Amino acid sequence: MNKLLSLFALLTLSVLGYLTYVSAESIINTEWHEPLPLSRENQHYRLVLISQDSDTPFWNSVAKGAVERAEQEGVMLEVLNNYGKNDEVFLSNLELGIHSRVDGIIVQGLDEEAFKELTKVKAAFYSIPIITIGEDVPMEESLRRTYVGSDHFLAGKLIAQQLIADMGETGEVAILLDENTHYYQTLRMEGIESILKLYPDITLIKVPTDPSKDKVMATTQNLLNQYPDIEGFIAVNADAASGMIQEISRRKQIAPLYNYSFDDHADIDSLMQQGKLDAIVAQDPEKMGNWGVGLLIEWLEGETVPLDFDGYFTPVRIRESQDGL
Repeated sequence: MNKLLSLFALLTLSVLGYLTYVSAESIINTEWHEPLPLSRENQHYRLVLISQDSDTPFWNSVAKGAVERAEQEGVMLEVLNNYGKNDEVFLSNLELGIHSRVDGIIVQGLDEEAFKELTKVKAAFYSIPIITIGEDVPMEESLRRTYVGSDHFLAGKLIAQQLIADMGETGEVAILLDENTHYYQTLRMEGIESILKLYPDITLIKVPTDPSKDKVMATTQNLLNQYPDIEGFIAVNADAASGMIQEISRRKQIAPLYNYSFDDHADIDSLMQQGKLDAIVAQDPEKMGNWGVGLLIEWLEGETVPLDFDGYFTPVRIRESQDGL
């Protein structure tokens, strides 16, 4: 029995000795790598893109550009949106992003106190940088780091210049605004007026309206009744374009009128293809998304601090109905 125990102990020591030798040889012959710097290990930032609209060509393109840039940069990006411009859901998504302690938020600007409260107080408390995209809110009211998107003042000027080129220097022109005018619409309107004020024989009729289709149609009907000689319509809020055109089509021929809007609504491409809008301002939403993610990463990495408070403007251009898509 003692001999068996002695033999077993000897075998055990032999196996342990062999394993120790193999392990030591592996360590000696393995190339040693210095640990990655902390900054490289932490490059997987968590970002969120939040908009009011989903399944519209404009905001789908914003998301596409943002997702592609996030993949290139190796960061995590979640896209949150909702149907029908529901402010309550939109603000809930923004609050969710803040309380999730993400590293940065890219968000469609909403010119309302609840939005400004979230960005100025809650996001600032957690030191979460906010970049507005597509639609801006003034920096001093929101404490956003910067804005990425169209120069809406320039966009308004382009529409007015196209109107003059098409209609001439005389006539009555109706301007449809959201009755709760947002900052980006104010800038578009200022751009339009900066051009049309140079033409005293053009009469501007500014009409605020609820952007719902029925309300827009009723507003357009009243305008056509009060101003039978009206020659042009501009939907400063692109949400109003569809209802505006539908009521005009019901009342009279579209062709004699000059109709304009912007490309940030799902119905715009269809109206352009049908020739019911003479021209729109075309924007570059995919570049907005791409650039927004890039700038946010630059800020997080300390490469561009501070970001330009005035914003980073993406291209805008006039697209006429005959130009195609």
